[in-house]
Amino acid sequence: MYIDYRTDAGTRPTEEMRKAMYYAEVGDDVFGEDPSVNRLEETAAEMLGKESALLVTSGTMGNQLAILSQSSPGSEILVEETSHIFVNEAASHSIIAGVQTRPVPSDKGVMEPEIVRKAIRMPGEATHTSLVCLENTHNRSGGTIVPLENIKDLYSICQNSGTNIHLDGARLFNAVVATSIPVHEYARYTDTVQICLCKGLGAPIGAILAGSDDFIARARIWRQRLGGAMPQAGIIAAPALVALTTMIDRLSEDHEKAKQLAQGLAEMPGVLVDFQTVQTNIVMVNVQGTKKLPQELIYNLKKEGVLVSEFSPGVLRFVTHKDISVNNIDETLTRFASILSK
Repeated sequence: MYIDYRTDAGTRPTEEMRKAMYYAEVGDDVFGEDPSVNRLEETAAEMLGKESALLVTSGTMGNQLAILSQSSPGSEILVEETSHIFVNEAASHSIIAGVQTRPVPSDKGVMEPEIVRKAIRMPGEATHTSLVCLENTHNRSGGTIVPLENIKDLYSICQNSGTNIHLDGARLFNAVVATSIPVHEYARYTDTVQICLCKGLGAPIGAILAGSDDFIARARIWRQRLGGAMPQAGIIAAPALVALTTMIDRLSEDHEKAKQLAQGLAEMPGVLVDFQTVQTNIVMVNVQGTKKLPQELIYNLKKEGVLVSEFSPGVLRFVTHKDISVNNIDETLTRFASILSK
């Protein structure tokens, strides 16, 4: 079996999750009658400090429902320039919601409040800003944490301008564990928030979108339009509830494994690791100094049973998760060093 660092979204469900799937109480969620879904949504809403929550199939769907439910065609959304919404969601916001995206620069995922304030366009201009989107932790910066104070500042700016703010919190619980700041504190300074259950938390599928009662009512209709309504979705919700209620604290193990991996890789000739970005469970590794092509390294690592991906030119991404052990880290370092020495 491969040691797979390509993503933490491919983690395998625990035995408790598998049993929860088998014994799940089910009903028709289209009618709001699936007890497992209802328990999951109520639990998530309470944890996040929001009035309501909605089970969706993926983080991308959650983000798109947030945009659809808080924007109008022809309006503009502000997004961080390398965010998942802007880079990885196939321009679905422009195709489905009909909104224009305006990328904003950042420092490791942290947008400067004054830049955001100046970028917001008010009603009456050629187009107006309907939504500001954040991402925490920030994937393409290496799993970096957006500080709570920054989110507070952006929230205040959005409130003063009448603009909503959405948090793509696909890995928000990694930030929670790393900072010891409760998840509801991060969510408090947003209008809507999305969390993935199938990344570090290990559920087989699913994400949660949370916000006000009115917002979730609109999002539920948009979920129906996009084919996301799921009869008897308790099969998904039951293991997701296990993930949400039992798997958060163990994320610290992934963070420790990421630091161990980063330290070992940084000691190898020609390998550069920016330790300022190794804050959670992602390690970005610059291999340009090895004089080997990234695709060559990826190919040879795969032959040695290790899967990684090139995330930007000359940079490999390693993501630690529950299915990677401390022994796997040691094995990876040994195999990587062997490949570099040849």
